Order: sequence, then C-alpha cells, then structure tokens
Amino acid sequence: MVSAEPETAHATMLTLARESRGVTQLDVAKAMSALAGERISQGYVSKAEAGRLKVSGARLELYGRALRYPPGTLCMDADVHGVGIGLVHHRKKAALGAQALRRIHAELALTRLQVRGLVSAVTEDVHHFERVAVTDLESPSDAARTLRKLWNLPEGPVSDLVQTIEQAGGLVLTRDLGTRDVDAVSQWEGVEAPLFLLNAHAPGDRFRFSLGHELGHIVMHPEPGATTLQERQADEFASEFLMPAADIVADLRNGLDLNRLLALKHRWRVSMAALARRAVTLAAISDWQYRNLMVEMSTLGYRTHEPGDLARECPGKVTAIVERLTHAQGLDRVAVTAGLLPEEFRRLYLSDAAQDGDSPDADTVHEVHR
Repeated sequence: MVSAEPETAHATMLTLARESRGVTQLDVAKAMSALAGERISQGYVSKAEAGRLKVSGARLELYGRALRYPPGTLCMDADVHGVGIGLVHHRKKAALGAQALRRIHAELALTRLQVRGLVSAVTEDVHHFERVAVTDLESPSDAARTLRKLWNLPEGPVSDLVQTIEQAGGLVLTRDLGTRDVDAVSQWEGVEAPLFLLNAHAPGDRFRFSLGHELGHIVMHPEPGATTLQERQADEFASEFLMPAADIVADLRNGLDLNRLLALKHRWRVSMAALARRAVTLAAISDWQYRNLMVEMSTLGYRTHEPGDLARECPGKVTAIVERLTHAQGLDRVAVTAGLLPEEFRRLYLSDAAQDGDSPDADTVHEVHR
C-alpha cells in the first residue's frame, strides 16, 4: 500500500496569506520563532515563498499558526483554485502605498477562495453580468444604460445599489481594508460571479459612487491596466448608472445652490460634490457656477465632510448563505469550507460578530507587527 504524500504548502499561497495580513517576511519569521522557541530566519520565509524549499509537517502547522490560516489553506495551488486570477480594479488615491495595495489584492484573492467554497455549497454560481464594450460608437454612458435595461431597473435613483448587484448575482462584502484611501475593490475573471469588497471606512455618501465606479470597471474593462482613460470611463459609467441624464437633468436646473444640493443628495443618494459634477457635465450649470459651488463647499469644509450623512447599504447575500450553512452544519465545519479558522470565520461572516468583540489570537503574527 502506497502512503499518501504529506501536505506541502504552495509558494504562491504562502505569499498571498502573508500579504493579506499586511506583514513582512521578517514579521512572519519572528512570529514563527516565538511559537517554535527557536530561531527561524527571514531567509527561510523567503525561500519558502520562492518555492525553493518544502514546508510540510510540523513546519506547515507552525506556518499556519503564525499566519492564522488552516494548514490546508496554505497548501492550495493558487492557479488550480483560481485564486488571484482575474483583473483587480480599485478606485484609489495616489497616496496609497504599494504594500497596502498588495495587502488589499491578497485579501480580495483569499476572499474569492472563501466565498467560492461557501456559495458552491448551497447554490450554483449564476449571475446576470455581461461585458459591454466601449467603442467610438458606444460610450460608458451607453454601457450604463445597457446594464440598467438588462437588469430591468426603473427610472430615477437606484434605491439600493448593493442589493441591486446582489440580485444580479454579484457577491458583495464589507471589509476593513486597512486604509481610507480605497473605498472599494472588485474582481471578475469573466466566468464566476463578480466580487466586490467595500471598505468599512468609506463614508456613506461616497461609497455608492465608488461601488458604481467598480461596477463600471467590471462591465467595461476585461483588459489589465488601471489607466487614466479607464478611470474616466468608470466615473462616467457610475454617473449615468446612479444619476441617469434623462431623469436627473430637470433636478439640476433652476438655481442649484448648497441647500438644493443637500436635498438632492438624499433623493439620489450620492454626494453633493458628485451631483455638482453631474450638473456641469450635463450643462445644467456653467463652469463658473460649478467653480463657485466648489469654493463655497471648500470654505465650509464640505470637501472633507459633507452635511446630511447617508446610511450605508449593507450586503446580505453571503451573510444569508453563511447563516444557513452554519445552522445546518455547525460553525467549525463551515469554517473549513471557507478555508478559515473558526474564530476568524465568525468575525468575518456572521452577522453578530461585530458585537462579540472578537480579536486576533495573541500568538499570531499580529502580535509581532504592532
């Protein structure tokens, strides 16, 4: 009888797991050393991530404890399981550093792995997303109108953008992305349902436009590269999808001042700044009027914090799936399906987790990274 091969960590997954925690190779080495009671060098971690040595047995268990992932998750082949495959989109500020961006991309890739296991356990991955090409004859605004028609959206404001995306089969989750420089991030390889991560820190009056921006990327941009042109196209798509020209132009005429913008903010559920930009784009106000509005908003501090807070929309599709699974199978078993340890699974996916006061285990890489 031939014995089974021992589980061995996959180099790419080791890198993704580390970057999802926002730590360095040296941090991992220090955490492993503290757990093992012996020195493990940064060079060991570097060689493991490069695939130059095998990580299995006791060392695999140690690696899993340091990164706070089950050993089996670290053994998955990223290419075979489709982790990290597909274009990643994000609407970010220039100040966002490379390490923070790598962490967000890694977290998105691992979240894709988690929700794939959860969703496939209860239902087929059916969605109603289509690519809409932008050409010399078809603009981003045309693409937005096409998608609204495909999804049978009524005229006027989109009442709940998150729910709209979920009803079309998209997967939306809220995560602490560790920065305030990204409101949302998305990924779609063109086959599975698109995945959107909303930053828990994003203001309610800004995240809807950012999510609409991501939706534009998902629909229009199958090719890699976050170019200035793509960013402009995604903004135009979001503007038309959330504020259709035919429906909003009458609202933007006839004395558009700050009080009027505030009232329209609650009707259209986008920021005052987005409404003002839409007004000048549609020639409802002049460039001079727009500049005056921006100066007045800056003087009052509205460019950093607008009045009239909007309630954030909450994702519900994945939460409902998780609650159904945990009720039927138990938390520990479902956590294995998601590739997470039970305590982190509960914190990320169960609706009452925010009230549990869960915090990372003391003997993890986060202790070293403080």
